[in-house]
Amino acid sequence: MDKWLYRASLALVTLGLLVSIYMTIYKITDNKNMCLGSGGCSDVIHSRYSEVNGLAVPVIGAIGFTALLLALFFETRNPFFEKNGTLIVFGMSLTGFLFVVWLVFVELVLIKSLCPFCITTQITMTLVFILSVIRLIRQPQF
Repeated sequence: MDKWLYRASLALVTLGLLVSIYMTIYKITDNKNMCLGSGGCSDVIHSRYSEVNGLAVPVIGAIGFTALLLALFFETRNPFFEKNGTLIVFGMSLTGFLFVVWLVFVELVLIKSLCPFCITTQITMTLVFILSVIRLIRQPQF
């Protein structure tokens, strides 16, 4: 296991989780002071696209980043995850990346507004996906 890639993934997933929690709090409290920049957060978080089947997108992000964090945590502590963790993280990050592609389309084309916190989590998930591809390619074959 490449420790640098593992630690970078861990740091990015933690950042993504923290920002997702922040945006969840913003969505729940509707505290306008939490929206930084151009005010795009408010446009995005109050749009009809801010929920999927009644679940807020920031909550989906928090769940996804938590799952990734757990997978990375157990990768060094559990025999099943030691063998399969890299592939599991790749699959989860691929799913997250595909969701990010959809969200970027929604923000740019449908809502026509950008949220700096959303962009942060989107970039974070994209980087986690890229690192997971590199980790998968470098993984020794059993």
